Amino acid sequence: MDNLTLNYLQKAIQKIDGITDGDSKISDRYFMKFIEEVGELSECIRKNKRMVNDEIKGTIEEELYDVLYYIIRLANTYDIDLEKSIFLKEKINAKKYNRKSICDKNFFD
Repeated sequence: MDNLTLNYLQKAIQKIDGITDGDSKISDRYFMKFIEEVGELSECIRKNKRMVNDEIKGTIEEELYDVLYYIIRLANTYDIDLEKSIFLKEKINAKKYNRKSICDKNFFD
């Protein structure tokens, strides 16, 4: 696979981890793991640990994925479509900051 969409990643993670809609104990655990991963990301950024030769372990790149993973886990727990949320929130941001929306077809033009 050459490209991943957010929707694909969200569905794939749900398939791997199962459905946990509305389980507050699980969502609390995912949120705590998210915070833990943000801390690990912070340390990697502070130490500027970057990936070299595809060695991802202990790098900013690895921790960014871990943070994204737990954001997706939380979204799945609450049955949130992240792509839809991005489109809706981006409309608000574009208006608020008087700019083109990243969701516009001609954004890069």
